[in-house]
Order: sequence, then structure tokens, then C-alpha cells
Amino acid sequence: MYVNFNKKTKASLITILSGLLMVLSLSAQTSTTINVRGAVTDVAGEPIIGANILIQGTSNGTVTDYDGNFVIQVPSNGVLEVSYIGYIQQIIPVNNRTTINIILLEDTELLEEVVVIGYGTVRKDDATGSVVAVDATTLNRGLATSPSELLAGKVAGLSIISSGGAPGASSNIRIRGGSSMSASNDPLIVIDGVPVDNTTSISGMSDPLSSINSNDIETFTVLKDASATAIYGSRASNGVIIITTKKGHSGKMKLSYNGNMSVSTRTGSVDVMDAPTFRNYVINSFGEGSQQALALGNTETDWQDVIFKTSLSTDHNISVSGSAGEHLPYRASLGYTNENGILKTSSLERYTGSLNLAPSFLDDHLRVQLNARGMYINNRFADHGAINSATQFDPTMPVYSETSSEYGNGYHMSLKTDGTPIDIALANPLAILEQKHDKSRVLRSIGNVQLDYKMHFLPELRANLNLGYDISKSEGDVIIEDNSPMSYTWGNYKEGWGDNRTYNQYKSNTLLDFYLNYANDFGAHRFDVMGGYSWQRFYNESENYYPNSPARAAETNEEFYREMNDYSTESYVISFFGRLNYSLLNRYLLTFTLRNDGSSRFSPDNKWGLFPSVAFAWKINEEGFMQDQRLFSDLKLRLGYGVTGQQNLGSGDYPWMGRYSYSQAGANYFFGDQMISLIRPVAYDENLKWEQTSTTNAGLDYGFFNNRISGAIDVYYRKTSDLLNTVGIAAGTNFSNQLLTNVGELVNKGIEFTVTGRPIVSKDLNWNLSYNITYNNNKITKLTITDDPNYVGVRFGGIDGGTGNNIAIHKVGYPAGSFYVYEQVYNDEGRPIEGVYVDQNADGAINEQDLIPYKNPSPDVFMGLSSQLSYKQWDFTFSLRSNIGNYAYNNIQSNRQSKNTTFDPSGWLKNRVNSATFTNFNAVQYQSSHYIQNASFLKMDNITLGYNFEKLFTQNQTGRLYMTVQNPFVLTKYDGLDPEFTNNGIDNNIYPHPRVFILGLSLNF
Repeated sequence: MYVNFNKKTKASLITILSGLLMVLSLSAQTSTTINVRGAVTDVAGEPIIGANILIQGTSNGTVTDYDGNFVIQVPSNGVLEVSYIGYIQQIIPVNNRTTINIILLEDTELLEEVVVIGYGTVRKDDATGSVVAVDATTLNRGLATSPSELLAGKVAGLSIISSGGAPGASSNIRIRGGSSMSASNDPLIVIDGVPVDNTTSISGMSDPLSSINSNDIETFTVLKDASATAIYGSRASNGVIIITTKKGHSGKMKLSYNGNMSVSTRTGSVDVMDAPTFRNYVINSFGEGSQQALALGNTETDWQDVIFKTSLSTDHNISVSGSAGEHLPYRASLGYTNENGILKTSSLERYTGSLNLAPSFLDDHLRVQLNARGMYINNRFADHGAINSATQFDPTMPVYSETSSEYGNGYHMSLKTDGTPIDIALANPLAILEQKHDKSRVLRSIGNVQLDYKMHFLPELRANLNLGYDISKSEGDVIIEDNSPMSYTWGNYKEGWGDNRTYNQYKSNTLLDFYLNYANDFGAHRFDVMGGYSWQRFYNESENYYPNSPARAAETNEEFYREMNDYSTESYVISFFGRLNYSLLNRYLLTFTLRNDGSSRFSPDNKWGLFPSVAFAWKINEEGFMQDQRLFSDLKLRLGYGVTGQQNLGSGDYPWMGRYSYSQAGANYFFGDQMISLIRPVAYDENLKWEQTSTTNAGLDYGFFNNRISGAIDVYYRKTSDLLNTVGIAAGTNFSNQLLTNVGELVNKGIEFTVTGRPIVSKDLNWNLSYNITYNNNKITKLTITDDPNYVGVRFGGIDGGTGNNIAIHKVGYPAGSFYVYEQVYNDEGRPIEGVYVDQNADGAINEQDLIPYKNPSPDVFMGLSSQLSYKQWDFTFSLRSNIGNYAYNNIQSNRQSKNTTFDPSGWLKNRVNSATFTNFNAVQYQSSHYIQNASFLKMDNITLGYNFEKLFTQNQTGRLYMTVQNPFVLTKYDGLDPEFTNNGIDNNIYPHPRVFILGLSLNF
């Protein structure tokens, strides 16, 4: 078809075509890509290695090389986003340029990052002591009822060993080894400026730290050397852990939720004989018609399966934060935890709440911090003796009685031929759990109000007043039901009556701190001077009642309460303290600290202790000769020395005063038919004084490639003098023959290494990796007032089996708490020869003179590895931890391997472990070194896979869904069920750590 165009139509077409050509031309220009080259440096001209160069609006990008150079293909009118950790992000339009050099400015907020120290803060870059800050919000939590679990494996020099897998179980926390034998080895815990009382435990509560919800914690700060801890003086010989909780913020209100559901399972069992194996062993060993064979039952019972279970738990926390107006930031939270243990009847239910207000007045000259947190907890404690009993109880016996016996409330019991209970038999493991009710209820509140006033007439001078409290109230009952199996086999009477107890406790810890702080720059000099006063009172009031059961009281006509006792005690610490921080040219840093503590736990002559420290740091990378190098981004040398004290003596609030105690059984006087218990004086040393620990520390902080790799190396030497030890005194003094006094010395020395790296840094893929390792050597160097070659040491560490046997010792020249055993002799096949030990003194006899210190439960080396990997919205994290060189006494094996203990003449059998076929002992060998076994382990604490929702309903609403496996595996050569436990390294009634599967959700609105 032919179309005729007139002039007007032609003009219109030409106009349209011209417009299309222009659009096409512009489109072609827009889509043109060019190669852009350049370099990224800091303000000093140093190249920034690994800086991110991204094309805005896309996921395409690159990173700078070792010289800070980059090449990227980008649209000629595109926009580059340039970023690096610690620097302010820059947005750079390309504008057809092929060469772009970029200078990144340091993020001043990060440069001014501070760490919390005693009575204030310090710039992280200016710290002179061994101080480590851990951001709790980045930690892989798992099922962390206690905050201490979050720190396990995260800090060099900090060892955290859980006491077991029970709900709310406590942990053994050590910073650079233990510094005492008789007094406390626990570090001082400071929560939002309130030092927590760790001298006495809270009745009915396994772990005092579980009163804090881990979701409320913002940072942990660990003070390790004396130059950092000496500001706390008498309570800091074992280090300090400062816990800072989350605060309010300016801006709009934010609502957050964190919750999870979890399933806990058992990881294994003690390898004891099953019913068929045990039956065959008894018949083959003793004969088919023997007493032993006749004592066998006709049932097959796995007692460990009977007492353990798979459990469900849940944890929820909701918080709201923001600011009411411009001057009242706030944060409040509520938490609920319901944790059920894998051992039947063990459980914990906890309610927590916290409130933080941070108003400011007088044009921000007066700042107020108000913190209050409360906790209510219900515990039911399962008796761990059930675990011990389950590994010994005859597997051919039923759980419940198969006869119409009137004893045991329906549970199977071992009975005599006349049908009455055998009072020395084992108690039914399930009955131990179900017929014993050990419950507690604990209320606790910790809080403070802190006023910080910056003087109007001299803004560099601040006054700080801190008023704090830590109050707890607990009550509990321990009830063993009448006629239960335990009522016939436990206790003093064994008459079928429950052995009951009711307790109440009230504890208070009140605090007043006041200090003045002056900080100012004078040219190249900076002074930060602080001086203050502290007053702290500790009060403890306890009541214990031992009631008869109503049935017993009615039948025996005895009073309802068999016995009652109550007491109250208090102590005070009054202190004066000061600190000087001096900086020259921002390169040479000096810190001097002095604290004078007065404690009521000592006599007036020894009440005061003076604790000084001094530290020096040199920022080597700030020197002129370092300005042209590209390798080090941080290099700081630290040297420090200080003295700290110990007043938590573990012997009450009045150890220096004369006291009396009731005499032992038999020391009584009769007035007619009334027996009066006599009292006698207790030996005491009125010159008792502080244990003192001096620490020398040398450290090097380092950073490479703009801190792409960073870390620290520390070497330390700690010596405790005036070590408390109980020594013998001459007979005839009218006192007990043991005296607690200052006589010993103990040394810890070691090295710590920490490294953190960021192998991958990009927009979509990032990987952070942290590793730390610590070597610690512990040795006792003195234990007696005068050298005594016949003094063996302090024996302790009771075991299951063999009344009076102790398996551990404190001995000069060896680590504290070493095992004390006979050195086992083995045959050519590597099997232990029964009763054959090394004759250490070659006198032809094996006796106590041949016992030797052999290994110890503390690791020589411990380490931790943490990894955080993220790709777009996905994240994958894990935490590994390892102890090397720690040993355990396998009391499970030592008490279950001998043939002679299989049968009790009263008529009942005890199970054996399968490993007994290796030793084949007839008699028990409790103190054989064969049972001291290597308990080194590599443990995966948790593995987490998560997905982050960057936008739920609106841009400001985010969330995260995650799955965690806690305790997925443990690699160890140890023959026992679980290599991680406390109890002086003695493995008997250990509650094993469960494997936990967690599904969690976090929401932010």
C-alpha cells in the first residue's frame, strides 16, 4: 500500500524520529562502561588494604590490593560506594572519570571507642593494662542461662569450666589460674558499677550470675593484670569481670523480641554391664548356686535410661528502648526462662526484669544513670547421687517392687531374708529423683543510681556518686518422703522417716562510691586524675529448720522440730583510692593506681592493706620512624606491675577472733539423765592478714594492614604471698590441733596470645575469625612457717568408696590440687598389675611414703576459636574450645572394677563397668595412678545457621531466624562420660552436658 505524505506530516515524522534518535543516543551513553583505576588511602597517605569498592545499586564490586589500588568496570555515570571498617563511608560519582583517588576519613566514634575499667572508662587505644572488652551482642549465645557461659573460650587467660549440665549450673571461673588454696579463687564480678558479693553463695541458687538475663548484657570487660585490677584492691587478686548492661538511646522507640525453643538430649552413658552380661559375669565368677547368683533378679533394666530423659525448654525476652523527650533515654525488658534438665525432676523457671533510665539535667552537666533489675527463680534440684546409683545398681532388678512389700513406697528395694530393708544397700535411682523434693524460691534485685556532675565553673572536673545494692531472699525445702528407699539407706537413723530440712536466707550488699575526676590537655600533655572513697557492707542472715515429718512426730511423740539453728553475720570494707593517667604526645602513657582497703575481717592491727600498681605503654606506631611503613596499623608495648589482696578467706567474717564450737561426739556431760554437749575453743590467729598477689605483666598489642589482622601477646608472672594454709599446732594448747594462718607462697606464670582476622571483607561475603591460646604454669613454693622435710602437704578430695580416702594434695614444688596416688606398674601387655606399685623410697615396702603427686586437674594450655561467616542475609557461626594437659580421677571406674565389691554379704549386688575386663582387679585399688586419666578435650560449644530479614513489613522492621546445635561433639581420649567438670577433677556424680537443638527468632520493630 502506498501512502502520500504531505509537508506537515513529514515535518511531524522528522521531529519524532529525531527525538527517538536522541533517546537512543542518551541510552547508549548511559550504558557505556569504563575501567576506573585509583587508590584508597587514609589522611596520612597510607594505603588502605581490603577497602570495599561497590557500584551503587548493585552487588558488583572489588577490594583494594596491598598498595590500596583498585580497578573496576563501572558505568560512566555510575556511583561508587567506598567503605572500610573504622572509616567513614564515601559516595563517589564517577562522572566519566577513569582515574579516581579516594581519601577515607577515620570514624571518630570508633577512634573514641572506650572500655569500662574500675570507676570510669578509658579510650581503648589508651589502655595501659591487660584489658579485654567483649561485645556480648555479637556472641553466639546457645542456651545460655548464665552470662559466664557466653565468655567460655572467648578471652585468653580466662578459663570457664561448667560444673555440669544441670539447669542453672554454676561455672568455675579462673583468670590466669588460681591464686589461693584456702580462700576464694573466683574473680570479682561488677555489674553496672556494683561489685557482687561472692564470699557466700545464695541458698537455693546454683549460679548467682544466672540472675542476669544474657539478652540484657551489652559488654563484658575482663581486667587481668594487677595494673588494671588494683583499683579494686582487696577483692581483685583473682581478676575482675565487669558486666555492662544495655542502656536507652535517643530517637524513636524500638521494640525487640528474642525467643527460642530447645530440645535437650543425652550424649552418651557410662559403659556398665547390661543385664545379660552382668548375669553371665556373676554366674561364671562365683558359680551358679552361689550366694551371688541367688541374689540376681530376673529383669533387664537400663538404669541410666530410667533416670534420664529428652527435655523441652524455652526462653523469651522482650525489650523496649528509646527516649522520652530529648533528655530521658530509657530501656526496659522482661524475660521468662523455663529450662528442663535431662535428669528427671531437674528444672529451672526464671522471671527477669530490668529498667534503665539515663536522664540529663542542667544542660547535660548532670547525668544520671538508674539501673534496676530483678529476678524470681523457682528451682527443683535433682540429686546427682541418682546418677552414681544408676551406674552401680543391679541391672537384673526391676524399677518397681514386684512383691507386696510394705517398704519403699512401691519402688524396688534390697531386702533381708526377713523382708526388712538392707540399710547399707544402694537406694533405687528413680526413687532418689521422685521421692526427694529439693525445691527453692529465690528473689534477687541488683541496682544502683549514679550521679555524674560536670562542674559549671570547671567543666574538666567531674564528681561521681554511686549508690548501689544487691539484695536476695531465698527459701527452700528438702523433703525425703517417709518410707522411701532413701529413708532406710540414707541418714543417721535409717528407720523409714524422711530426713527433712527447711531454710531461709536474706543477703544484702550495699554500696556507696564517691570520686572526683579531673581530665585536661596541656599541649602535648594529658592528665586524667581520679580520687575517691568507697564503703560497702555485706550482711547475711540464715535460718535452718530440721522438722520431723508429721507421721514421725505423731508416732514417736517427738517435737515437730528436731533441730533449729539460725545466725546472722556482717562485714565491711572501707576504701580510699586514686588513679593517675598521664599521656605525653599521645605516645607515652603512664598509669599509677593506689588503693587503701580496710576490712572488718581482720584485727585492728592488720585491718588495712595498701595496694599499688604502675603501668607504662608506648604507642610505637605513633613514632616518626614508623610513619613511612605500611605493615603495622597498631603497635603498642605495655608493661605493668601491681599488688592486689584477698579478704574472702572462706572461714567466715571473724576468722581472727576467738570462737567456740561444739565438741565431737562423745565429749558430753550428763546432769542426771540430761546430756549436755560441751564446747571447746577453736584455734585462731589474731594476726591473720591479707593474702597478697603481685603481678608483673608485659604485653604487645599489634595490628596489620589497617587492623585487618589484630591481637595481643601477654606474658605474666603472679606470686601470692602470705598464702593461707591450715597447719598443725602443738598438743596441750586447749585448742583444736589445726590453725589457719598465713604461711605459704604460690606462683602462676604464663603467656597469652590472641589474634583476630577478617580474611574476607565485601558487601555480600564477610568472614571474621578469632583465636586465643593460653599457657599457665601453677606451682606451690611454700606451705609451712619453717622448712619441714617431713611435712607432706594438705590432703583433700574425698572419693566415692573407701571412707576417708583423699585423692588430691597441695604440696610444695607441685601444682595446687595435684592428684596423690601410687605409681602403677604394668605388665608387658600394658595391663595394670593388681597391688603392684613403684617403691619410691626403695625401702622394700609399699606404704604412704610411696604416694606421689601425679598430674593435676587444671589444663596447661587452653584455647578458643570463634568464626562468624555471613553471605547476604545468611550467617553461619561456631565456637570451639579446647583444654590440653588436664587430668581427671575416674572414680566411676575405680569404684566399679573390682570383683570383691560386686557382692555385699548382706545380700545385694553392684554392677561393674565393662572396662573391668581389662584391669581384672579382685580388690579395689582406689589410689592407683591407673585411674588418673588424660581429660584433654576439643569441644564444639555451638554451631548456628541464621537468616536475616532486612525488611519484614516496613524498612525499619527486621528479624532473624536461626538454628543452633549446642555441644554437638567433644573429641577426647578420656574414658569417662564427660571430660568437662569441676569437683577438683574427681569424676563420680557428674551431671553430663546435654546436646541441645535450638530454634530461635529475633524481631526488631
